[in-house]
Amino acid sequence: MGTGTGTVESPETPATPATPATLYGPVSLGFGVIALIAAFFLGLFALLAGSLAITFGVLGLIGGYNRPQCLAGLVLGAVGVLYPLSFLFAFTGGF
Repeated sequence: MGTGTGTVESPETPATPATPATLYGPVSLGFGVIALIAAFFLGLFALLAGSLAITFGVLGLIGGYNRPQCLAGLVLGAVGVLYPLSFLFAFTGGF
């Protein structure tokens, strides 16, 4: 029986642990956006930011935290890497 206060006790939802792995999603998304913007202006910087976005995105997907942000960062980072590389191959005939 209840105590008569009229409140319903609910089990506490487990909080997300405060580990560095929880930051992989936002960091990957940030680097992915930077890589996508830089791909149009600074190709070399886009390759660097895109590779970091891909790395943090994969690490975040393995860790399992913030999966949508990690996936978005992974996709944006891949576009940020492949866009400058496609121009490099198209206009120079490769390396």
